Amino acid sequence: MRRALACLGTIMLAGISSCLAQQDPAQEKPKETPPAAAEPAAKPAANEKKNPVTPTPEALAASKKFFGYDCAMCHGATGDGKGDMVESMKLAMKDWREPATLDKMTDAQIYELIVKGKGQMTGEGDRMTPDQVWKMVNYVRSLAKKSGSTTSAEAPKQ
Repeated sequence: MRRALACLGTIMLAGISSCLAQQDPAQEKPKETPPAAAEPAAKPAANEKKNPVTPTPEALAASKKFFGYDCAMCHGATGDGKGDMVESMKLAMKDWREPATLDKMTDAQIYELIVKGKGQMTGEGDRMTPDQVWKMVNYVRSLAKKSGSTTSAEAPKQ
């Protein structure tokens, strides 16, 4: 008899414990959110960033190599916008060799385009360091320089 009562008591305690553990979500108290951290320092607007990297022949050569691996399939090996993927992906690409195309863009805008991407172009922000991106900006500018642009990689104006 004692064994039966002990067993029954154990079952009742287990049942009560499980009921208490499974409270109705509507009765749960909302979790408090920790106080907001101080606001991060304001980042400069995209158009206010200045290219901190001076173009060098070595940096331009390294960027040209990366461009060939990762960008030329759409942008073309020379930046003409006639890469192998353009037709099959139905892309409308700009000719980066055309000075007027780049004269309308700041280095910061080109930087953001490379980092974030646009349309079907994925951004390179997770694969390139900021220094590499700035070097790529210089390389893209150098494509137009070959056509006689006043906005060259050697003297970026902002």
